Amino acid sequence: MGRWLAAGAVALAAVTWGGVAASQSSSPFSGLFGDRDAGEGSPVKLTFNISGDDKTLEKTLRNGSLLTGSLRDKRYTGQDILAAARADYARLLGNLYDEGYYDAVINITLDGREAAQIAPLDAPENVAQVVVAISPGQQFHFSRADIGPIAQGKTKIPPEYRLGEVAGTGTIKAAATAGVAGWRDAGHAKADLQETDITADHPARKVDSRISLAPGPLVTFGQMNVSGLERLREKRLREIAGFPAGHQFDPEDLEAVRKRLRRSGVFSAITLAEVDRLRDGNTLDVDLTVVEQKPRRIGGGAEISNKDGAAISGYWMHRNLWGGAERLRIDGKVSDIGSGTSGQDAQANIRLERPATFARDLTAYVAAGVARMREEDYDSDSAFAGIGLDYYRNDNLTGGIRLEYRFQKVTDDSGTTNFRTIALPVTGIYDKRDVDTDPKKGYWLSGELTPFVGLGDTGSGLRAVLEGRSYYSVGKDDRLTFAGRARLGTVLGPEIAETPRDYLFYSGGGGTVRGQPFESLGAEVIPGPDGPIKTGGMSLAVINAETRFQVREKIGLVAFADAGRVWADSSFKGSSGWQSGAGVGVRYLTPIGPIRLDVAAPLKSEPDTGKGVQLYLGLGQAF
Repeated sequence: MGRWLAAGAVALAAVTWGGVAASQSSSPFSGLFGDRDAGEGSPVKLTFNISGDDKTLEKTLRNGSLLTGSLRDKRYTGQDILAAARADYARLLGNLYDEGYYDAVINITLDGREAAQIAPLDAPENVAQVVVAISPGQQFHFSRADIGPIAQGKTKIPPEYRLGEVAGTGTIKAAATAGVAGWRDAGHAKADLQETDITADHPARKVDSRISLAPGPLVTFGQMNVSGLERLREKRLREIAGFPAGHQFDPEDLEAVRKRLRRSGVFSAITLAEVDRLRDGNTLDVDLTVVEQKPRRIGGGAEISNKDGAAISGYWMHRNLWGGAERLRIDGKVSDIGSGTSGQDAQANIRLERPATFARDLTAYVAAGVARMREEDYDSDSAFAGIGLDYYRNDNLTGGIRLEYRFQKVTDDSGTTNFRTIALPVTGIYDKRDVDTDPKKGYWLSGELTPFVGLGDTGSGLRAVLEGRSYYSVGKDDRLTFAGRARLGTVLGPEIAETPRDYLFYSGGGGTVRGQPFESLGAEVIPGPDGPIKTGGMSLAVINAETRFQVREKIGLVAFADAGRVWADSSFKGSSGWQSGAGVGVRYLTPIGPIRLDVAAPLKSEPDTGKGVQLYLGLGQAF
């Protein structure tokens, strides 16, 4: 329960509406731990006049205003504006409370008339000017900021909740939430607020806050009750979920269950709800309700380059092939359609995977594929088959290992060569980006080590690739983003002539250096009838830099520069060439990622690898 007191004879808060003081019947702390109604509004021209020295307050109030919010909805009728303005008195007052202002005076005028004095049925037909004038008064500070008991080592009380700090209701709510969360993290699933005792002293502008917590008993997980299944077998669902029955309660364990089920791809909706009452022995049951997706899905994509032609891709997928969340996916792609420098390339892949195999966070799979490449300098026909495991440590860290057999037949000016390898690729990804499709902050790291054993005349060795991406944003709403990528690769062990061609490195094109033709930079060391033939190199370094600016809600502009270098020998040694390119682009944001249009031209290269302008169209940021 809670006890709310106001010290002194001054009311807790008063809002002046057209010169008439309307005292709030409730404390500024009432409803502090409950839900608050939010409305929608629609201004035409909106001006905020905020008195005082708090320079950040106007931004806070403007962003929280219902009038501001409906500007994005472009609703301009007088009825809409009046409704938003009348609701904004309470909304803005709540925002002021959150910032520690409890003596605020708010005036909202529509073409000079106080909104509070306009009856809803007398709304003007049109409104040209809305002025929000606020005198916030002085901030209140904590004379006491107590909370307890707390779970030692588990509770992170906001540092703002302490003696002498600004006594905003937002801080008080955050402290109470952190206190309850700390006990839940310590295994007390039914922790709750026991009592809140908050007193505002208006003459002194002080707030006395005491929050009492009720930890409740230490809880263990009971059973998981499942409903909503249609095609997936319940036994397999439980294997995938990995529900920790009998273990001490931990909210992170519940979230891990939810993520495993979502990762399976079988469900469109997943709800995990803790039951209200504990069973004997302080055990907590959890109700799981799921909605299965349609099992089959098809999709496709397209990319266009004015030099390399078009590329079309598509896939068919079954999410629950035999009732155990087995996922079968078949992919196909045809590229270099209409290219003036090479023939058409084609590839097809098939993959069957099964989650929760051997362990709840392991996905086992078998995969196979074939590819035909008709490049300017060589023709290649290849195939592979393999079996592997993907490991999901958490949202940020994933890894994988695969045993595979690869065959490649290459025809170039030196003749026809067959490459056969048995390889064991090991991969790892650490992803700290804020958003996958259009990141603005964070970084992304990946590494791949592929030891391989050559059969016949094919060499043996190790292929290593490392890549890092970084994102940093500044400005209002992170509109300006600086993005960078670096990629290094090398092959250790065999001679270049003994190395499978698909293990070698090229530079040029949309994935490496924009503005340069696709795979235009490689190495020329293998002897041919008319001199050295061009192949990929044994080492690669690529650097990409972009500046992205969000012009409007769905429109962005990009400027970029790329550079790449290829070495003929391992470990970045031996003869090498380099190339660079730069350009600009446009991004149109969609729910599945930005549509990308880039125009680039070569800057410089040694040797000369291309001239003219390159055009790229695709889905998603370049990196």
